[in-house]
Amino acid sequence: MTDRLQTAWLIGVALLVGCSPGGESVTVYTSQDQVYAEPILRRFEQETGVRVRAVYDSEVVKTVGLINRLIAEKNRPRCDLFWNNEAFRTHQLTARGVLAADEPIESFGARTRQWVWNTNRLGRTELPPSLAALTNAQWRGRVAIALPLFGSTATHFQVLRQRWGAARWQAWCRALLANGVMTVDGNSVVVQLVGRGEVALGLTDSDDVRVGLRNGLPIAGKPLGQDGMAIRNTLGHIRGAPHPGLARRLAEFLQSPAVRSALVEAGAIDPGEIPATGVIAWPSLVEANGQAVSELQSIFLD
Repeated sequence: MTDRLQTAWLIGVALLVGCSPGGESVTVYTSQDQVYAEPILRRFEQETGVRVRAVYDSEVVKTVGLINRLIAEKNRPRCDLFWNNEAFRTHQLTARGVLAADEPIESFGARTRQWVWNTNRLGRTELPPSLAALTNAQWRGRVAIALPLFGSTATHFQVLRQRWGAARWQAWCRALLANGVMTVDGNSVVVQLVGRGEVALGLTDSDDVRVGLRNGLPIAGKPLGQDGMAIRNTLGHIRGAPHPGLARRLAEFLQSPAVRSALVEAGAIDPGEIPATGVIAWPSLVEANGQAVSELQSIFLD
């Protein structure tokens, strides 16, 4: 069987299984990359006999599509559990009344925000001491970041705004652009540019660094320290979900040591404990999101 035919056959089998009549089922919307999440959810099915109906996000819209769908379905929910590979959007759902008030947001596993650098162009001892140093002349035109309007980069920039205050943060964002920072479509693109030597240094996520290393790129990664943040998987229980009991059962499974080990092995989360880099006031961050996005757009898009 050719690879193409085998792929088509597997997709057909998956569709038949997902549509099979009878038995218990639970619906999960997830922004975790399908390549990581799908084997975990299939394992839950095998161990429990409960079918999982999974809806995955699109890389293009970075979780926003799932959030909008959950908000649109708020009065007639179809989803039981939201498995997000970050926290900000999950807290947004709390603010919109989409999540169950009697079920706290749960978190497990984490990625980290990291420096990524081309090892043929930089040594570890040459890395900037802080994010503030990226505005120094020595880094002019040598740095790439994802456009900070989407995904983990957007969350990271808004966390920095909360930590530093709006005035200092805005000045830093403008100074980044004045210093020739390159903004690109996503953290994985940052890693590719660094790996090709088009820039010496970038900001990205630890899972993207691992992918680059697996692909043989001449790169290395290092957490940002006090300027960084942990990007935790979060679980949100949907208010009025059709199957709340099964949602709790799946949530417990996802937080098990076996699932954590599987996600570490796959490269989806970091091994070991993640050092604390400061408390994030999520309700305040969500409340300030509209203003922060407006400021980001005026700085990076105008």
